[in-house]
Amino acid sequence: MKKTLAIISYSPVTVDIYYEQIKSLFSENLSVQKFCIGTSHIEKGITADIVLIPSYHAFKEIKKYLKNKSEIIIANRTISKLGLEKIMNISEGTEVMLLDESLEMAAEMISVIYQLGARHVEIIPANLGEKERIVGKTVIVLGEYNCIPDMSTEIINIGNSLLDINTIVDIGFKLGLDHLLNKQNIKKTYRESVTTNFGLSKILGRINRFESELDILLQVLDDGVIGVDSEGIIYSYNESAEKIFGRKKQDIIGQDALKVLNDIPFKQVLNTLESVKEKLIKINRYDVIVSVDPIVHSGRTYGAVAIVKKFNDIEKKQHLLRAQLIGKGHKTKYKFDDIIGQSESLNKCKDIAKRMAKSNSSILITGESGTGKELFAHAIHNSSKRRKFQFVAVNCGALPETILESELFGYEEGAFTGARRGGKPGLFELAHKGTLFLDEIGEMPLDLQKRLLRVLQEREVMRVGGDRLINIDIRIIAATNRDLKQMVKNGDFREDLFFRLNVLPLKILPLRSRTSDILPLVSAMKKEFGSDFQFTHKAKETLLNHSWKGNARELRNCIEYLANLDISEVDVRDLPFEYENNLSSDDFDEEEKTIIDRFLEYAGKNISRHIFVLEQLNDSYVNKKRLGRRSIYQLAKQKGIFISEQEIRRILLDLEKFLMVEISKGRSGTQITDFGMRVLNYLKLN
Repeated sequence: MKKTLAIISYSPVTVDIYYEQIKSLFSENLSVQKFCIGTSHIEKGITADIVLIPSYHAFKEIKKYLKNKSEIIIANRTISKLGLEKIMNISEGTEVMLLDESLEMAAEMISVIYQLGARHVEIIPANLGEKERIVGKTVIVLGEYNCIPDMSTEIINIGNSLLDINTIVDIGFKLGLDHLLNKQNIKKTYRESVTTNFGLSKILGRINRFESELDILLQVLDDGVIGVDSEGIIYSYNESAEKIFGRKKQDIIGQDALKVLNDIPFKQVLNTLESVKEKLIKINRYDVIVSVDPIVHSGRTYGAVAIVKKFNDIEKKQHLLRAQLIGKGHKTKYKFDDIIGQSESLNKCKDIAKRMAKSNSSILITGESGTGKELFAHAIHNSSKRRKFQFVAVNCGALPETILESELFGYEEGAFTGARRGGKPGLFELAHKGTLFLDEIGEMPLDLQKRLLRVLQEREVMRVGGDRLINIDIRIIAATNRDLKQMVKNGDFREDLFFRLNVLPLKILPLRSRTSDILPLVSAMKKEFGSDFQFTHKAKETLLNHSWKGNARELRNCIEYLANLDISEVDVRDLPFEYENNLSSDDFDEEEKTIIDRFLEYAGKNISRHIFVLEQLNDSYVNKKRLGRRSIYQLAKQKGIFISEQEIRRILLDLEKFLMVEISKGRSGTQITDFGMRVLNYLKLN
């Protein structure tokens, strides 16, 4: 309920002036009534918490109209700087009359003027009823007065009187609205006035400057800050608190926190004078962490202060801090679009990986060195719900066991000789909410495998030399070029850890098993090195038939080498390896070997004609052309091979049945598959 203030004076103009001053400071937090002495309105009675009157004489006149035990404030008045300047310009020794609403008020105002330093003139008090006294005199008036006789020598209007600072402060404290005085810059509000309360003016100036600086500090804080006095009344409430609680400052200041914010343990802290640290509560469906501390000085309780933080905001801050600790080297660089290739096996692998990205389960990526396992790990993280958080990569085979342990789990100060002061968070902690990529997981020592298994099971870690468990939320992606199943059999890798990691297996085939990816990779690598050389037909064929034991990494080295030769056309002799045709049956899996055996049995004595068709399709792929059966027929005719167009059609259908070619509809022709290229090379060798 709003407090009420009654303003009483002899003049309606004066009442309005005081009203504007008070409302400018206390705004909508105060209900103000206006009365003029001698009017019928005042005779109806005055009911207010505070009654502001101009003098003791006025109090005696209105006392009979007070209906309740109102507090009385007799106004201390002052004048404006401009009014004082007019008085100071009066010639020294001049005798002047000061006209006010009553003789008592005039005498008080003269006392104020003398205190302000205007002692060079003789000022005599007068009231509005003493017209005969001011005839022929120089008259100082407060505002406009129509009743001044024309016989006055000079009229000096110094403007309406104003309420002095100490009166405003009295009103604020008596009504419990002093927090609004702290909010306002009183010096700014009174910049056009002067005051006799020099000490109070200076103190208020300093207090308001301090309050302003403190207010700015509270507003820039991300945390909600709420201050209460010893009775639990709220006096401080910053913008962040507004956002968390959904209640405006003007609606909460001055309220009883024990009632309006009863979820915050203010009552407990004020009663026990003991702090409550990081209590989890729910506010507006948000999880909020609250800490409350008592304010005690010299054995006296002054109140308590609460620090309120949204749990989600803490998580975000921790993520930003972790990102700073990790540095730029641990951010993801690649997406699925950066994985170049057009082979069926690669596209299938990408599709599977995209579906895996939606899950939080562990992924085990297997494949030979250089096949792009890390690229897939980056791309999976970038397509997952964790993409806004950290991607932390560590090579398990690059570090000694003790160093790898401290890197993964972190350590406390003094855990070992050379431990960093203050300790260090481990990669598990730094990857919280994100992804931890364990490359070359097959190289991890058995003792560390045991600790890793516990992390995956419990989702908590303990630093080296530490005594507390730290909860983590991470997604593990592991990669290896080793046969973990065989390592499990040999006792070199824990079986339970293998099953924990192998929830979502992803196998990347070697480059020699997806030869249709070679030329697109070559084009991309040439652009990377700013080169535009071309290959001869034989050089292209050699690239496609090369074993590429180092996979894409070996291919990149090859293209970088050729780019530095600065030649426009690359022939076989320019390649950094000898012509190879060393494909063996070991380069096929069991299913592929079965298909080849069935094909050889089916083709029988006509195998040479099938090889001829495969050769023409392979050449057309190298030259980026597509062949139909009519074109193959014309090529056979040119080379003196007698084979009909109908027979070519049947051979193409056979090859498609055995997954060696893809026949397109219409006039798009037929294209050899990766499997078909490998079978062709195998058949030519054998």
